[in-house]
Amino acid sequence: MNAPLPSNVSSATLASRVPLALDSRQLFQNGQRQVEILHGEARYSLRLTQTNKLILTK
Repeated sequence: MNAPLPSNVSSATLASRVPLALDSRQLFQNGQRQVEILHGEARYSLRLTQTNKLILTK
């Protein structure tokens, strides 16, 4: 059960402070071990290692 928000805090304000969380299983599906991330003009590679660590490279 959640406590009510103070009257000066809206749920939209609260939501903007909570970072988006993605489960890595959503990114690495069907045996994929690498995904590309486009950020502006740059392309990044997010790779899942054999030891289950993440490596982000430009």
